[in-house]
Amino acid sequence: MNKLTKLLGSELMATDTFVRAITHRSADGKNNERMEFLGDSVLGLVITTELYKKMPRASEGYLSRLRASLVNENALAGIAVDLSIGDFLRLGPGELKSGGFRRKSIIADAFEALIGCIYLEQGLDAVQKFILTAYGSRLDNLPSEDDLKDPKSRLQEFLQSRGHALPEYNLLEVQGEAHRQTFTAECVVPGFGIRTQGTASSRRKAEQEAAGLAFEQVTAK
Repeated sequence: MNKLTKLLGSELMATDTFVRAITHRSADGKNNERMEFLGDSVLGLVITTELYKKMPRASEGYLSRLRASLVNENALAGIAVDLSIGDFLRLGPGELKSGGFRRKSIIADAFEALIGCIYLEQGLDAVQKFILTAYGSRLDNLPSEDDLKDPKSRLQEFLQSRGHALPEYNLLEVQGEAHRQTFTAECVVPGFGIRTQGTASSRRKAEQEAAGLAFEQVTAK
């Protein structure tokens, strides 16, 4: 039996609420966007409460970064893969052909929509149990505060602590249509002769990627 089926049970999976939770907007009928909106808030509450209980001495800033690392698209997509949520998705023909059942954004959204579904059908206690079970060891092996710092911050702090000039960032290229652009940025570290590039869906992410590569090279010297 599929892991998701074991967690949810056949009774819940037979409801119209469940069907809506697994229906992407590309398919006919009511989709899961509103339920995803609800599930996002419920997930945030459950994870925030769990972190608050588990880490009584952690600062607000550290807790916020921990929560962000646990509820971002990559984390949610990883859990969705573990639960084989993609096998249950209802997609339109275009998304089916392009492999939408494997796309991170789609399966991550579906996971949040399922959380909304459980909350509506069974209440907060049931959805809390589902979330904590789905996260499993992810909540027992939390990253350190330093590990959670974004690459630009880590690079800047490393250079400042050693008296070096701060890195410079330049936008090199923007490609694609307005709603689906790709940005390429570079990170220049004066004095080290380092130039790295990152490409992502936003300038900020591209700079972060470039900074991460630069940090690896700087700390290796």
